[in-house]
Amino acid sequence: MMVLVDHNLEGYVVLLQGALASSGWLDLLEIRFVLFEDLQLPTDSSDRTAWRFAQSNQIILLTANRSMKDKDSLEQTIREENTLTSLPVITIGSVGRLSNREYREQCAARLVEIAMYPENYQGVGRIFIP
Repeated sequence: MMVLVDHNLEGYVVLLQGALASSGWLDLLEIRFVLFEDLQLPTDSSDRTAWRFAQSNQIILLTANRSMKDKDSLEQTIREENTLTSLPVITIGSVGRLSNREYREQCAARLVEIAMYPENYQGVGRIFIP
């Protein structure tokens, strides 16, 4: 499973990836974190553009602060365009807490659960983790 890391999480994803590696999950599951730039997606892309890109490429979007501030906000996009087959957006509830090992491990565990059974989460729109 490919996970598109929102630009506001670029520095933090290393911690999450470390939690997955240290617990052995990356040996068992194929979870690949990619950045916007890895996929030639501009970092200033609108929420709608990022969501559509992720959906059309079957990539889960991992974010922390996408909100409902305008017509192209992530929440508005999900409300308007989400379908029963759409992959969920995973939102980390408290990015600052990723420096806490226990919180980070909880987030990693939820991410693993979603990656193992993505069909169980299609159409839900957004999942807040942990």
